[in-house]
Amino acid sequence: MALLPSNSLVFTVRRHEPELVFPAKPTPRECKLLSDIDDQEGHRFQIRGMHFYRYNCSMQGKDPAKVIKEALAQTLVFYYPLAGRLREGPNRKLTVDCTGEGVLFTEADADVTLEEFGDVVYPPFPCSDELLYDVRGSNEILNCPLLLIQVTRLKCGGFIFAHRFNHTMSDGAGLSQFMSAMGEIARGALAPSTPPVWERHLLNARDSPLITCLHDEYDSVGTYGTIIPTDNLVRRSFFFGPTQISALRRFVPANLRCSTFDILSACVWRCRTQALGLDPDEHIRLICIGNARSKFNPPLPLGYYGNALGYPAASTTAGKLCQNPLEYALKLVKEAKTSFTEEYMKSTADLLVLRGRPNVNLVGSFLVSDLTRAKFLEVDFGWGEAAFFGPATSWELISFHMPSKNEKGEDGIVVPVCLPAPAMKSLVKELDGMLKDKTAAVGA
Repeated sequence: MALLPSNSLVFTVRRHEPELVFPAKPTPRECKLLSDIDDQEGHRFQIRGMHFYRYNCSMQGKDPAKVIKEALAQTLVFYYPLAGRLREGPNRKLTVDCTGEGVLFTEADADVTLEEFGDVVYPPFPCSDELLYDVRGSNEILNCPLLLIQVTRLKCGGFIFAHRFNHTMSDGAGLSQFMSAMGEIARGALAPSTPPVWERHLLNARDSPLITCLHDEYDSVGTYGTIIPTDNLVRRSFFFGPTQISALRRFVPANLRCSTFDILSACVWRCRTQALGLDPDEHIRLICIGNARSKFNPPLPLGYYGNALGYPAASTTAGKLCQNPLEYALKLVKEAKTSFTEEYMKSTADLLVLRGRPNVNLVGSFLVSDLTRAKFLEVDFGWGEAAFFGPATSWELISFHMPSKNEKGEDGIVVPVCLPAPAMKSLVKELDGMLKDKTAAVGA
C-alpha cells in the first residue's frame, strides 16, 4: 500500500457562461417511468466525476469543448430521456418527462498543465469545485437538468472532462455506456455501437410484492451508533499494486478462494473499523455495491443503462471484526456476495415499494464500489483514452476501487478514503502493519 500524497495544486479557472445543449434532432415527447431500483432514496443524489486527457498531436487545432459539445447533442438523440426532467408522482414514484429541455454544458480554461498535477492524479482532485462548477439552481433532483458537463482546456493542450449526473437515471455501468457513446460519435460514428435500452420495468417490484431475502442493508438494526464527525476530515487515496496485494494474500488460507476486491474490501473495512475505535458491541456492516446485470436469467439486455445495483451487506460487531483475523472479514464479504442473486434483486424491489423507497441504513455502514470494470478510462473523444479518472472527491462512508498506475507504471487499484484526521493516522498505521507483518503466513 502506498499512501498517495495529497495534491495542493492551486490554479485559476476561467469559465464561459453555462448553456443548455439540446438533442441534435427532434425526439419523442413522452413520460417514462423509472424502475423501483432507480428511484430509491439512496439514488437521489448527484454523481460527480472527472476524466483527465493528455495533449494529442493528431488533434492539433481541434477544440475539445466544441467536439464534445457537438457529440453530446448527437448522443442525446439516442439517450433523449437524459435531456428531460424528473417529476415525482404518488408514492414518491419518479418519472422522466422527456421534454428535450437539454443538459447543462460549460466550457472553461485553466492556467495549468496536466504535468503540474503530478505523474499520477488521484481523488480528491485539486480545485474540483472550479473544474466542475455547480450552476446555481440546477442541483435539485426534480425539475432540473439531469446532466451537467464541464470541459476545461489546459495550457498543455490536454483537457479535463467533468460531469455531474443524476444517479436515479443510471449507475456507473450505464453512465460509462453513455460516455462511450459520446466518444464514438465524437470520433465520427453516426450511432452508438451499443444501442441504449430503457426497459426499466425489468427492475420493478412484482405484482404481489413479497420480501423473500434478508436485507440487513435496509433494516433498522444498528440505527444507533457512532456518527463520524464531519469536521477535520482528511481525504487520502491508497494505491495497492501487485506487491501490496500479494502481501495481503499471506493472511488468506490456501483453501479460501477470493478475489482482489474481496481482499481489499475486507482489509480496508477491518483497518478502518480499528482506526475509528468503535465500541466492540456496535453493529456494523460492509455494503458491497454490485452490478446485477449478469445475475438475471436471461441477463438484462445489452445496452440497459438504468440502475442495476444491489447492496448486499456483510454484518457483524466492531469487536468481532477487529479481534478476529482477516479471514473472518473475508468470509463475511464472500457470504454477502453469494447472497447477491436475481431473487435478491426482486426482493429488494419489493421491499423498496412496500417500505416507501427507503435509503440503505448508513449508521455503522461502510460502502464499497468496484469501478475496475466500468471502462471509464476507455472513454475516448478523439484524444485517446483518459490518463486518469475518478470521483471528484471522496466521502466518509464509501470507497471506490479504481484501476490506476503508480509512478513506476505498475497496474494496481486506488482506494480513496475519507476519515477524521486522527482516524486517518491510525488507518495508515493499521494498513502499514498488515503489509509489513512477517508472521502473516497462514494455512501452511
